[in-house]
Amino acid sequence: MEKLVPFTIYDLAKVTNHRSGESKFGETMLTIPKDASATEFLASCDARYVLLGIPEDIGVRANAGRPGAASAWKSAIKAIANMQHNRFCKGYHILVLGTLDVSAEMHAAQNLDYQNTADRKLLFELVECIDKEVCHIMSLIVSAGKIPIVIGGGHNNAYGNIKGTALAKGKQVNAINFDAHSDFRILEGRHSGNGFSYAFEEAFLKRYFVFGLHESYTSKKVLKVLKKREDDRVRFNTYDEIAIRREKQFDEEMVQALDYIKDDPFGIEIDLDAIPGIASSAMTCSGFSVEELRRFITYFGQSENAAYLHICEGAPDLAEDKNAHLIGKLIGYLITDFMKANHEEEEEEVDL
Repeated sequence: MEKLVPFTIYDLAKVTNHRSGESKFGETMLTIPKDASATEFLASCDARYVLLGIPEDIGVRANAGRPGAASAWKSAIKAIANMQHNRFCKGYHILVLGTLDVSAEMHAAQNLDYQNTADRKLLFELVECIDKEVCHIMSLIVSAGKIPIVIGGGHNNAYGNIKGTALAKGKQVNAINFDAHSDFRILEGRHSGNGFSYAFEEAFLKRYFVFGLHESYTSKKVLKVLKKREDDRVRFNTYDEIAIRREKQFDEEMVQALDYIKDDPFGIEIDLDAIPGIASSAMTCSGFSVEELRRFITYFGQSENAAYLHICEGAPDLAEDKNAHLIGKLIGYLITDFMKANHEEEEEEVDL
């Protein structure tokens, strides 16, 4: 794990607001002990979930988007550390692994212009560098028998999530993507809009379901590709047919989507640009509610084949200053919803 920046117990203490009589996640989550091997501790610790941050927005830049997603980790870890450790959800089930070191790539991308052909090619290459590292660390986490919870970053990291999980499992995996966009665009060079199409073409992704596609922001070409694959290895529904025209029902669509992917390990991919008012590269004013997203994660998180959770594209740096912390708080809610759905209930701890 050469590219890992471990999150230490001291880092955790800095972001935790301690209060007498309260027990918070920041006081109970695990971190890699000083001088310990990250790989060995990962395999031996009792935590079921491994929290990993990817503080980059290069894939977004390479897709002509607004940068800012690199700031999500900092906001999220502070919110998560200050959630209450109680009978509903316990912090010690999480190992805070740390962040992927993407500082060199972020520096290299800083002054590149997407509109310039040569610069765009360099952005694609930087994303490929990150792909390799995401794939490697995801493979290690899954091979250790843990469930990764990844905080992005751009949706380009779906490719590394899928590939790393597939390599660890020794077979193709499925994915469910709660997203306004398919991210199934042409193989023109790696960016945040084609992580799933690359994983599909390279045979790491077996079945793919896009949940809540926005009809007005999906190109004719992408729709044609999705339709061509439909009923075979790719399926989708649209936000418009569920929430606007009411041709389909949200709960029934979740049942059908799970039935489509549940027989193999699958990743739960969450793009926060599907939620109205959430600062992101492709921020929307119309979409599913936060409550519907939480129900979605709870429903799919209950499956024994849920292999990882990826929450991406949130960009606190693009939010109003007074509300920037709310993205981190939302990510915290989504993570604990997943844990509550996915983890077996335990007996209540007795305070002595």
